Amino acid sequence: MIATKAYAAHHSKDDLKPFKLERRQLRDQDVLIDIEFCGICHSDIHTVNSDWGPSNYPVVPGHEIVGKVLEVGAQVTKFKIGDFVGVGCLVDSCQKCESCDDGLEQYCTGGSTGTYNSKDLVSGGFTYGGYSDKIVVADNFVVKVPENIDPAGAAPLLCAGITTWSPLKNWDVKAGDKVGVIGLGGLGHMGVKFAHAMGAHVVMITTSPEKGEDAKRLGADEVLISKDKAAMYKSASTFDFLLNTVPVKHDANPYINLLKRDGTMVFVGAIEPIEPIHMGLLVLKRKTIAGSLIGGIQETQEMMDFCGEHNITSDVEVIPIQEVNEAYTRVIKNDIKYRFVIDMKSLKEEKFVD
Repeated sequence: MIATKAYAAHHSKDDLKPFKLERRQLRDQDVLIDIEFCGICHSDIHTVNSDWGPSNYPVVPGHEIVGKVLEVGAQVTKFKIGDFVGVGCLVDSCQKCESCDDGLEQYCTGGSTGTYNSKDLVSGGFTYGGYSDKIVVADNFVVKVPENIDPAGAAPLLCAGITTWSPLKNWDVKAGDKVGVIGLGGLGHMGVKFAHAMGAHVVMITTSPEKGEDAKRLGADEVLISKDKAAMYKSASTFDFLLNTVPVKHDANPYINLLKRDGTMVFVGAIEPIEPIHMGLLVLKRKTIAGSLIGGIQETQEMMDFCGEHNITSDVEVIPIQEVNEAYTRVIKNDIKYRFVIDMKSLKEEKFVD
């Protein structure tokens, strides 16, 4: 077994504290990664707090992982020692259902394995995530990270990045399309960057006028204040595609009204009930609403390659792991532009007390 240093929560609402665990010895198709940076996702906080049902404690969160390959299994050919790589939200799936065959492991009907707090399909027990100094992952769930982009800024691409990239690609957003990104946070700021790089005319849609300047810095061509009824009325039936990143219950009807005939709004933030949808808004102009969950491994690699070509990373604030609990408090208060990333050098240098 491989001795590993980590931070873990041992019960709901618990602060994360130093924790020792053991990673499995490498199987033939495994990759051992020395973790350099790991992003903080709001999902980490929800899981630590058992907001989505009882978690399996201890919880070692983290699914926005970048680092360098330390060792590879006997049958690994895609990676070599020293490669700069990443691991996102998944570390396994059934690999035989239709979704897996299509490279969409996140929709695995056999049950995909999350990077943390998920049942390990092979060895049993539960997975531990990237708030640690090392991780062992099957090579099919590892992606190469371009060497030319900032490693800390690359970490959130493994979740916030792919969550916004996947729907933009699946719904074929292209140059000249008018795209609205609803909500400017960890997801929304990536949606703006990607849509801009794809050549779309990007409109940041927000309730907060003060976010306008930053939205334009990120690549938005316009800012639409959704509380401005006159501006919303003027923009009705003008959008080809809307990316809705709002993570909480809200009224989506005003946004549906912005879509052209055959336009689509995709939800990536809210995984809870929203206000009732007026179906007439859809029926009368053949509009569509849909949802999208992270992305498969192949499209994650495609996203990473695109980021390397266009020098795209997340806007981040880098912290030592000893400040992770304070960072959680700030995330809950929306006090971050736009993602926290943990520098794992701080973990490696910390002396754990037995």
